[in-house]
Amino acid sequence: MIRNIDIDLEFQPYISKPPIAPKDLHKQACASDTITVDSWREIWKDNVRANHAKYGPFASSAIAQIFGSQKNKPVIVVGSGPSLKINVGELKDTKGISILSCLHNFHYLLDNGVKPDYYVNLDAGDVTLDEIYEGGTKTREEYLEATKDYTLLTFIGASPKLLDKWRGKIIWFSCPIPDEKLMSEIESVENFRQYVSTGGNVLGASFYIAKAVMGANPVVFVGADFCFSYDNKFHPWDSKYDKSLGQYIRAIDVFGVPRKTWGSYYQFKCWFDSRACTVPGLYINATEGGLLGAYDQGNIEQIQQMSLKQVIQMYALSDAVKDQFENPKQEGDRKILF
Repeated sequence: MIRNIDIDLEFQPYISKPPIAPKDLHKQACASDTITVDSWREIWKDNVRANHAKYGPFASSAIAQIFGSQKNKPVIVVGSGPSLKINVGELKDTKGISILSCLHNFHYLLDNGVKPDYYVNLDAGDVTLDEIYEGGTKTREEYLEATKDYTLLTFIGASPKLLDKWRGKIIWFSCPIPDEKLMSEIESVENFRQYVSTGGNVLGASFYIAKAVMGANPVVFVGADFCFSYDNKFHPWDSKYDKSLGQYIRAIDVFGVPRKTWGSYYQFKCWFDSRACTVPGLYINATEGGLLGAYDQGNIEQIQQMSLKQVIQMYALSDAVKDQFENPKQEGDRKILF
């Protein structure tokens, strides 16, 4: 598979398994859990109380309502990596394939005429509210008004400031936090146990919802770079994250090209790789770049690499053929498939 970015690049050959055992990948991915919990503990508790007071009970609009809604159907999960700029046009018409997007992409997808089925939000801070319109072409009010047309799947500990601005439907989920005391305190507000595992990031939550809640197969990743672009962008739009926020590390991308990223984002990538190796299903990386499934030795075969255009064509054709068999056209006394 050849992809033209700045130069012609070819995907690395596949390897049968990652050079690191999946259990060790998962351990590496969870290495900073304690630091994350300690940093957000009080904010999460305050947010849960505030959200419950205004919107509760959470169970009245819980994520169980979409359980099995895409069983054995493809679902596209959209991250906010810089490669999204390459294939955002393909997302305008996915031939009926459902789309889940990280909320960070709201303004960018709206500006490009893309309409996801759901947006997913995990952030407890206020940064996501800013990113709804950061770098967009419309006014702040235009973006906020547009939220009325979309459904938000959100963590119960998300920022109340953001949720107060959201004008569309809200569906709630909780997260399994690796701290028993904190979990007990959160559940004392409401015993709400509709959990979504996240891997510590919103793309992870989106993946879990697509796979474990909606029942998708395959799960298709777009914009899942986990690294900077070749021109040092971290998002497909001009962002404050395009400057240094710490020490960079080197990692190999799906084309075998060295890239720079942050250690935390490499941990996220490891979480996805470990899930693909241990959770049965078909996983396709249509990011057309980035680190997902990539190692120095090659790309792991548990995550297939292809273009988004190929994915849409493949599954649109599959559905068309299936429909022809189930609902054949009539021509006189004969049934025809095409």
